[in-house]
Amino acid sequence: MKNIVAGHEAVTAAEFTELALGIDLELFTGSATESAMERAARLDVAHEVLTELRESDPETAAYAESLLRTLPLKTRQSDGRRPRRAVRRSVKGRAAGSAVAA
Repeated sequence: MKNIVAGHEAVTAAEFTELALGIDLELFTGSATESAMERAARLDVAHEVLTELRESDPETAAYAESLLRTLPLKTRQSDGRRPRRAVRRSVKGRAAGSAVAA
């Protein structure tokens, strides 16, 4: 069964929660790569949103407040490099290669 909220298909549980509750999870959890200044700005906005949520939807506000106490979300670093892959070579291939080179 597909989980579709407002025309968007949720692929992960986090996406479904974000779409269903209407809150940005990263706003409350942060990113592992954010600077101190970015964290302070994000927390200011998160506290403002939390204040509004407490008035309109106390249950969602309680969930969002619990997210503030979690570890930052892991984000994939995009430094332009591809991940390293291990290449296995057989011992037989090396021996044959060295014999040919000799």
